[in-house]
Amino acid sequence: MPTLAAAAVARRAASISRISFPQPLSLVHRRGLAGAADHHGPPKINCWQDPMSPSKWKEEHFVLVSLSGWGLLIFGGYKFFTGGKGKQQEKLVAAAH
Repeated sequence: MPTLAAAAVARRAASISRISFPQPLSLVHRRGLAGAADHHGPPKINCWQDPMSPSKWKEEHFVLVSLSGWGLLIFGGYKFFTGGKGKQQEKLVAAAH
């Protein structure tokens, strides 16, 4: 049992040593306007405003249009090479007596 008590004391000492003391405001880092408000280059536009210039599109519009195009290409290729066959309905032949 002495080892459990020693381990508990060691954990408590480690947690006390990790307590951070308040820092002066001069040492606190502030990011300011480092977010999305700081534009570099021309502003991005919606894909429907200039559909022939993908370099001007917003990133999320480019991703949506690209994924839609790839999906259409893959689905069209699948339909072309399979002959456009869907589920086949079996025709029941009436038994002639």
